[in-house]
Amino acid sequence: MGLLAAALGGTPIRAQDAPTQQRNAVAAMQESLAKQRASVQKQVEQTRTDGFFILPRPEGLGSPPVSGAQASCDPLPPAEVDSLIGQAAMHQGVDQDLLRTVMKMESGFHPCAVSEKGAMGLMQLMPATAEQLGVQDPFNPSQNVDAGARFLKDLLTRYGGDLFRALGAYNAGPSRVDAAGGVPAFPETLNYIQQILSSLPIKP
Repeated sequence: MGLLAAALGGTPIRAQDAPTQQRNAVAAMQESLAKQRASVQKQVEQTRTDGFFILPRPEGLGSPPVSGAQASCDPLPPAEVDSLIGQAAMHQGVDQDLLRTVMKMESGFHPCAVSEKGAMGLMQLMPATAEQLGVQDPFNPSQNVDAGARFLKDLLTRYGGDLFRALGAYNAGPSRVDAAGGVPAFPETLNYIQQILSSLPIKP
């Protein structure tokens, strides 16, 4: 279920009410994103005053991995990225813009990216997560992206559609979010969430 569908809550809509319902759902989603962006920005500003380093926002399709992953291969061509995202988003019911932004943040679209902690591939799946999701080859773009989309969907479901906590769990792990009762105040995680939320398009 995508962000818009989640906002609609799966409630049946009469044909004549659909445009109004959709406009209201989109407005509610955008208001929620704006509040989450503001909350993250406030927390990031606090980390700046404490002397933490904040990464710059990545630009361009060929951006290097932002999450600390190293890659010895070229980024995938835009057409292949579009195809992978479209298939995974449709299969797992995840918003395409969210999936694309997380992928860019995680690996810079490099399918061979590996982080210092062992996260692998386009969506930077940790070995235990990849195994749990039944991924046979974490460097296979299709398997990796589909599993990453499923993981995002599971996290959104787990946290009742709270994108802030879902992204925090994708970066820091669900156990840390659960233990903190919210997003843990790790500079890397706060920066990660801020960059993703600020990169998501504002839809009319």
